[in-house]
Amino acid sequence: MNSPASNPEQVPKAVVARLSLYLRELQQLLNDDTHTVSSQVLGTRLGVTGAQVRKDFTYFGQFGYPGVGYRCDELIAEIKRILGTDQTWPVALIGCGNLGQALLGYRGFQKQGFDVVAAFDISPKLIGTEVAGLTVQDIQTLSEWVDKENISLVILAVPAEAADQVVEAILKSGVTGILNFAPVTLKLPKRIQVVGVDLAIELEQLAFGVAKFN
Repeated sequence: MNSPASNPEQVPKAVVARLSLYLRELQQLLNDDTHTVSSQVLGTRLGVTGAQVRKDFTYFGQFGYPGVGYRCDELIAEIKRILGTDQTWPVALIGCGNLGQALLGYRGFQKQGFDVVAAFDISPKLIGTEVAGLTVQDIQTLSEWVDKENISLVILAVPAEAADQVVEAILKSGVTGILNFAPVTLKLPKRIQVVGVDLAIELEQLAFGVAKFN
């Protein structure tokens, strides 16, 4: 059995990304009343080889059974433990415009262990209004909510021109993780983890893939 990586920085980002994909597939298999799966079948469902699946898991330990493969419920529990989603994470959403409101209405966050407990904005027109059951708060109160709700993660869904102003409040709050939907690169200290989601870039990549086959 290979020793699991002792430092998360030793694990390639591509492997971590595939863990989330494995988790979704395993959950779907379990929903379909399939309780065991081989690395080959799991890989085929995601377009990778069985060898790649096994290699990915060896970063974290040994989870399969000879002649059986993986038990879906056990592997789901292990992946959630590895990803840190075996607990519920309170999350704040910053930016309650069209995109922010759509994200607040998305139920998939809670299903995967993320509970959006507070929403913030800088606009007087939005502060005090209700969106998806949450009252929009002034961004200047972020630190208070972070302390009260034990928030470590925020979703940033503001326009590019508002990002700098909002980031100042985030830095003061003590938040350590940002899912960034703002179309701008954030300049932050290394203690803060950032994952960027630029929808226009994703569409550009999709357009490239489609165009090259036409």
